Amino acid sequence: MIVRRFLLWVRTAPPADRAEAVGALAKAYLHSPLSASDRWEAETALTAMLDDRSVVVRRAMAEVFAGAPDAPRHIVIALAGDQYEVAAPILAGSPVLLDCDLVDCAALGDARVQAVVAGRARVSVAVSAALVEIGTADALERLARNPGAEIAEAGLFRIVERYGDRSALREALLSRPDLPAEVSQAIAAALATTLEAMAKQCNWLSPERSGRLIREARERTTVALSARSRSEVARFVAYLRRSGQLTPALILRAILSREVAFATASFADLAQVSVKRATAILSDRRGGGFRALYAKAELPEGLRPAFEAAVGALRNESETDALPQLSRRMIEQVLTACQRLPEGEAGRLVGLLRRFEMEAARDEARRIAGGLADDAALRLVMQHAPDELAAPAGAIAA
Repeated sequence: MIVRRFLLWVRTAPPADRAEAVGALAKAYLHSPLSASDRWEAETALTAMLDDRSVVVRRAMAEVFAGAPDAPRHIVIALAGDQYEVAAPILAGSPVLLDCDLVDCAALGDARVQAVVAGRARVSVAVSAALVEIGTADALERLARNPGAEIAEAGLFRIVERYGDRSALREALLSRPDLPAEVSQAIAAALATTLEAMAKQCNWLSPERSGRLIREARERTTVALSARSRSEVARFVAYLRRSGQLTPALILRAILSREVAFATASFADLAQVSVKRATAILSDRRGGGFRALYAKAELPEGLRPAFEAAVGALRNESETDALPQLSRRMIEQVLTACQRLPEGEAGRLVGLLRRFEMEAARDEARRIAGGLADDAALRLVMQHAPDELAAPAGAIAA
């Protein structure tokens, strides 16, 4: 009887009062010990209120049912498909919605709806896959920043493919702690493409010069990424090969940067031998087997003397766990070996090595300059407070 009077009363009640009453009825449905008949009448009344012309009324019902696992499914589905103000709380947290419901809402909804779905406490791989294909850049940025979103590796690549030119989205992806190195490298490649297009459009550099600078910056980033993912370096190398990025210049850079794991995995992948076999050949100080391994990897014959010299220099390096930066000492050894090549064969190779040498020199200068600046700062401090710095720590406290 109470529910029937409610239905009569809502015909003339103002929207604010209707909203308060609908919220109370929804809470009673969820939490009060109603009889079967009263429960049926309450559910019928709430279903009828889905047709209420006022947004505040439907919103009040949505707010009550948003986090309720026992909310009537047909009502939740209807509210999820309502206008944004009504649907938002349901889409954000209703446990009643299935993956298929969320995918449908994201496909039919606007950018705001997609963003709410992307921000749910848990987003399954299936829902993420749908958003990756249909979502706006803002929705995908929210998805990427959501620690509760499960995104398949293919989905991460697809995001980069669709919106890799957007800096906010690149930053969101890079903030994910589980981001594979391959995706990080794809982001770097997307950024390089964006910068190259910008340089060409603004006529800052010639197409040839900008292309070379961007390519070498991408290769430097790739070597740095390989150092962070040494446990999965074979998979990373395989990805680079499939995407056409495993170039002789990149492998030579890795060797000269003392990235042994990357160099070994590259030769193993290209020559189709085991990593163990490639490791044995590259570490053999007699050089036995390297020429055959190099030929099997199908690397350019004209570059072989440089690779032989680089691998020989690598065997003599004691700091193989150092930062992935070009070794100036190793580059000089390779340059010495290449001076014996015919001028026609050595031209472009020596040019590449000279650029490596310049990069290594600048990196070295930055490190030394930083140390010198720190030393100068310490000397200034000691000039102003020599007694305190020279005294034992306990003496100052006393």
